[in-house]
Amino acid sequence: MNMKDSNELRALATVSDPRWARVAARDRDADDRFFYSVRTTGVYCRPSCAARPARPENVAFHASAADAERAGFRPCKRCKPDQPVRAERDAELVAGLCRYIEQAEQAPTLEELAERAGLSASHLHRRFREVTGLTPKAYATAHRAGRVRAALARSDTVTDAIYDAGYNSNGRFYAEADGMLGMTPSAWRAGGADTEIRFAIGQCALGAILVAQSERGVCAIALGDDPDRLARELQDRFPKARLIGGDAAFEALVAKVIGFVEAPALGLDLPLDLRGTAFQQRVWQALREIPPGTTASYSQIAERIGAPKSVRAVAQACGANTLAVAIPCHRVVRSDGSLSGYRWGVDRKGTLLRREAQDS
Repeated sequence: MNMKDSNELRALATVSDPRWARVAARDRDADDRFFYSVRTTGVYCRPSCAARPARPENVAFHASAADAERAGFRPCKRCKPDQPVRAERDAELVAGLCRYIEQAEQAPTLEELAERAGLSASHLHRRFREVTGLTPKAYATAHRAGRVRAALARSDTVTDAIYDAGYNSNGRFYAEADGMLGMTPSAWRAGGADTEIRFAIGQCALGAILVAQSERGVCAIALGDDPDRLARELQDRFPKARLIGGDAAFEALVAKVIGFVEAPALGLDLPLDLRGTAFQQRVWQALREIPPGTTASYSQIAERIGAPKSVRAVAQACGANTLAVAIPCHRVVRSDGSLSGYRWGVDRKGTLLRREAQDS
């Protein structure tokens, strides 16, 4: 067999291998699933390597970087196949910065974090958000909110809690506390004492429905089969709040909510009392922008909020939603279109989607 025939056979074998298409496409999803080497340069690469494409007759495939090196190839200096992929490096970098933020008495500035990471401020901001779904500032705020709650639970006074949580002044604390807690610090410390929650339980096509309203707006819309269980769950959520049964005026509000649940396309023009982290708030806003009769996947929601790698966190935010239909987490499905879990039951989720599809 002459040299030409040999090259043609090698090229045919390479092109026929499904891995070649992934190399030609520079498919990042294939990184670390296999590696390829180039006989003429003596190097091996990741499938996504941005180097000039090699001729197929010069390419061989390897299951691991170690296999490529045992075959006598050295790592490419461009794609660095002997080092962790960028996603792993970013996750490790951001995890270290998160620990740094958590341990700091004062929230570090973006510039301080960038200097610590050895990156530009804009580059760090982008990578941090890709990994966590939050900006460094929003992460620090969310962590501080957790410290505030823990400090209020263990401190003798609110003032003690302010300083235990890392605040240097009462003014700054009180300026942020309302958004973090959804009530005054004293009321939070007392388990919601002195907070009034009006509620009523009715019936709709999906079973029992509980509607609750704080002074800020509707704070719960829950669905279920057992009305008593819905009431207990509300009490567990606000253990020391004053739960007040609805009067005639409130019953009218409940009727309006039930009408909305029966026909979501009508809209609900009532104020909502949304209590969640900065990331959850972004997810819930994205859910409210999904039109009735349509769906979106968890990954699509992650893309829309600018956090494409935070699919699992998006699913957790959907699960934390306490306002059925008003925050339409029932419109979020798996990537293949199948139904995933739903706080109020997968059957109800399917019913809502079928009804919306018929009405649209």
